[in-house]
Amino acid sequence: MTDLVVYDASQVATPTDDGEMVTVQDGAVAIEDGVVTAIGSTESVTRNYPPEDAMNAIDAAGKTVLPGFVDPHTHAVFAGDRADEYTAKLEGADYQDILAEGGGILRTVRATRDASRDQLVENLLVQLDVMLAHGTTTAEVKSGYGLDVETEVKMLEAIDEAADRHPVDVVPTFMGAHAVPEDADTDEYVDRVVEEQLPVVAKNDLAEFCDVFCEAGVFSVEHSRKVLEAGREHGLTPKIHADEFERLGGSQLAADIEATSADHLLQSTEADITALGEANVTPVLLPGTAFSLATDYADASAFEAADVPVAIATDFNPNCYSQSMEFTIDLACNGMRMTPAAAVRGATVTAAKAIDRTDGTGTLQEGAPGDLVVADVPDYQHLPYNFGVQNVQTVVKHGEVVHRD
Repeated sequence: MTDLVVYDASQVATPTDDGEMVTVQDGAVAIEDGVVTAIGSTESVTRNYPPEDAMNAIDAAGKTVLPGFVDPHTHAVFAGDRADEYTAKLEGADYQDILAEGGGILRTVRATRDASRDQLVENLLVQLDVMLAHGTTTAEVKSGYGLDVETEVKMLEAIDEAADRHPVDVVPTFMGAHAVPEDADTDEYVDRVVEEQLPVVAKNDLAEFCDVFCEAGVFSVEHSRKVLEAGREHGLTPKIHADEFERLGGSQLAADIEATSADHLLQSTEADITALGEANVTPVLLPGTAFSLATDYADASAFEAADVPVAIATDFNPNCYSQSMEFTIDLACNGMRMTPAAAVRGATVTAAKAIDRTDGTGTLQEGAPGDLVVADVPDYQHLPYNFGVQNVQTVVKHGEVVHRD
């Protein structure tokens, strides 16, 4: 029996693997055994997949059907609260000032070390609920608020348990090289990551990716290369935070080691963008970070001019407190001047590429996972046009309705 038929949609909109945006007016989607089996006009789809014969049917009249959103960059597992730092930023403090005074990442590290694994699981489940309500069906989640073996493992185990208990597909990333802890210098700490943390993470199969914060005052290109190459030796695919505050060469490193993605990229040059494209590294732009820090946005037009498609992500963390890919799409259009089509592609099929999902995730093509959202808008362009509100109404994961407003 058919799992689900969504029919009479004002529009079904889906990017394809090659980045084109396909739209079907008065559209429908059918899902069987958790995968998409048909997409097209309501007349053609329902002829073969009658809604009355499906286990579930959704009348999407006046609404738009899209692939489930993919969030390829989050730090969603942590403990503690830093709302007061938001106020401090509004009063003139910058990110690195706060970090130098023991706040920022190091403050969250202290709270996360003190938290139990069960508390981290419950915290993450709450965040995943909010992500799901805004249409995210696949999300990457990083460790990196432990900075020691015990807490990094605790975080990754919490990610694993939450993933088992929640409909969102959760992709785990090890990011022990997120900051330098207070009890070590950089060289010493990089050795700890490579010699102590990575072997345990790999032995227990706790992560798919290895990430590093390549930035002035944190980890140099040389330090980052050492961590990422060690991660690869342990079977973890490299990702990198690069060129956020200063251009150190993180993008060039990403290209050189053929990382899956390079993220932030506010300071990347034309040469960096070309190198990423030639190495098939997916750029991930994070407009919510620029919004929360009140800084300039990444130059999405430079990537478009170089024909290098970009993904977008929330960067959800205590310093960028938004779990919503809907809002990220809004900011991509209104802050980075991306078109609605480019932003939706960046939140779906290109985002899937940034976490090595090549099974059709982020599309509604036949054979793709049956992950979709029904948004209460007549056309996908209305998602950013009607900004600042929740347009997603229903979320489907593998053919099952997992959220409905």
